[in-house]
Amino acid sequence: MANLSVKYSGLELKNPIIVGASNLVKDVNNIKRLEDAGAAAIVFKSLFEEQIQLESLEMEQNLREYENRNAEMTSLFPDIEHGGPDEHLENLRKAKSAVGIPVIASLNAVNNDTWVEYARLIQETGVDALELNFYSTPKDAEKDSDAIINEQLDVIYNVKKNVTIPITVKISPFYSNVLNVVNRMHTEGAQGVVLFNKLFQPDIDIENENLYFPYLLSNEDDNRLPLRYSGLLHGNFKGSICANTGIYSGKDVVKMLLAGADCTQVVSTLYKNGLKHITTMLNDLEFWMDSKNYKVINDFKGKISRKNLKDPYAYRRAQYIDILMKSDEIFKKYPLR
Repeated sequence: MANLSVKYSGLELKNPIIVGASNLVKDVNNIKRLEDAGAAAIVFKSLFEEQIQLESLEMEQNLREYENRNAEMTSLFPDIEHGGPDEHLENLRKAKSAVGIPVIASLNAVNNDTWVEYARLIQETGVDALELNFYSTPKDAEKDSDAIINEQLDVIYNVKKNVTIPITVKISPFYSNVLNVVNRMHTEGAQGVVLFNKLFQPDIDIENENLYFPYLLSNEDDNRLPLRYSGLLHGNFKGSICANTGIYSGKDVVKMLLAGADCTQVVSTLYKNGLKHITTMLNDLEFWMDSKNYKVINDFKGKISRKNLKDPYAYRRAQYIDILMKSDEIFKKYPLR
């Protein structure tokens, strides 16, 4: 029987399938079911500083709505402050105590001081690691890319100085050079990188003429991007690599491991196929390893990475040119009508 255990950012995992941050893990019962299905670790739903700020503002507005309705009235309510991250932190504690597998917290803050403050509070809950969720939408055309990257590097450095649990970063693919950025992030203290963040993009309702944000799950073709960068990073990155987005089956997990990832994160496939689908994915991974006579994942991890392929152009632009030159072959599958 194949041994599926892996190491990820200082954590010992029983297999390479981690459940990513989502509403699936808000419920303790779901977390227990995911552990029973075979999940190696859970990333708890992200703590967003902007959400806390918005809730605090809404509460303040509600409390002050009826002030000054009477000349003698100054306030109908006593001074009340928003609880901040307290509820989220309590839910983290409950999640950690409910299962025996590692629980990884996820954090997306705005201010450098808040990143550090919340990271400290999160560590006190007893979680096993912290995932910094970097998602920035540029708002100022005068701000160059170096300034944005340097802000994120400062966050990693300052958080690392203030916590002792492992730190990983979950990033978007929207960097000029992902390979350079993740290596700089590792230098500042990130022990692993998650490729990539699933970003919710706006759409336009043309009838009502307004923006809306559909909840779009990833599809299987989306895994090509993390596969490519896992293949490029393996052997050229000293930290751990976790492939995320579009990973639906045990075969997809095998592909990511062959490319060079240490593990994977899954979410969309669980929404579509149910929480027990993790068991199916693990069975498929184990069956494939047995059929190839692989005893441990390190026997084949990175076998199809750029580092280990003889083709000097693997994963590089030449592949794109080669596909482009053969583009007419698509008409064999999809003849014009």
